[in-house]
Amino acid sequence: MIKRVASGIAISTLLLAVGCSQKKEEKEEAAVYPVTTPVKMDTVINKEYVAQIQSVKNIEVRAQEKGFLEKIYVDEGQYVHAGQTLFRIMPQLYQAELLKAKAEVEQATIELKNASTLAGNNIVSKNERAMAKAKLDAANAEMKLAQIHLSFTDIKAPFSGVINRIPLKLGSLVDEGDLLTSLSDNTNVYSYFNVSEPEYISYQTHAADRGSNQVSLIMANGEMLPQKGEIQTIEGEFDNETGNIAFRAKFPNPDKLLRNGETGKVQMTLPVHSALIIPQKATYEIQDQKYVFIIDKNGTARSRNIKVAYELPDLYVVGSGLKEGDKILLEGVQKVKDDQKIQTKYQDPKKVLQSLKLKAE
Repeated sequence: MIKRVASGIAISTLLLAVGCSQKKEEKEEAAVYPVTTPVKMDTVINKEYVAQIQSVKNIEVRAQEKGFLEKIYVDEGQYVHAGQTLFRIMPQLYQAELLKAKAEVEQATIELKNASTLAGNNIVSKNERAMAKAKLDAANAEMKLAQIHLSFTDIKAPFSGVINRIPLKLGSLVDEGDLLTSLSDNTNVYSYFNVSEPEYISYQTHAADRGSNQVSLIMANGEMLPQKGEIQTIEGEFDNETGNIAFRAKFPNPDKLLRNGETGKVQMTLPVHSALIIPQKATYEIQDQKYVFIIDKNGTARSRNIKVAYELPDLYVVGSGLKEGDKILLEGVQKVKDDQKIQTKYQDPKKVLQSLKLKAE
């Protein structure tokens, strides 16, 4: 008797489970999924490019004369003004050469005076006076050269800026051309970044659509530089290996926040014509690949791999894998399975986009 009761309970439980499963399947089959189509339209995108930052003025300060490093008047990281003395190389030798040159000028001056007096009295020829004049000119030239050599022993800042690393110490023997430091004026900075050939063509051929040459700079910490920059130049040729071309933007840097050698990202606005746009929520991802469900004329969902060209807020610009008339599953991409037949309800793609954040319009 007990066995019969247990058997009856088991059968009832099984029937109940089957009934619930059937109801669940009927419910799933009865679900209506919204579908839409891609929209082809003109828009603009904000594209980010890795950038190298350089000071507008950045030079190496090198010795122009040989000698011992006698004085270092500045420190690393110090701001200096144009004309300020930075280093002194032992000047005694050049001072002696200048004194010698001055003495030769004085001697030549006396000789010219004597020759002029004698020539005026017809004691010597005018050629003798001309030779004395030439000797004085040569002596003056040697004196000016000695003055220049002596001036080179004091190394001065050619413009205002920040002193960088000083590799040599006091007393070091310096040869002509040795690096003493480098000097950077960070009042304005250049930002160099590489742009692909298709983006370069879009940028050049649709100048009216981009509005201006202004760009933004995202700094290394992810924050935006308050000042806007402006694209000034584009290099003359493409890199054959990368297929890119270099752009240069200039940014004001009044707070001296940016320094030579920093990195960041330039954010540039690019026009995109006849872009095929779909909502991001209509896609799913498998192993870094983007997919959508295409709904055929029989209502069957079939997965298709797509390539995303650009990303907008809540939207994707499709590079390949879709065409304008394709019906795609808008919601339920995590519920529907490949080759599953579903009931659908079409939604106007323009109304779908209006409900999203199309900030790039």
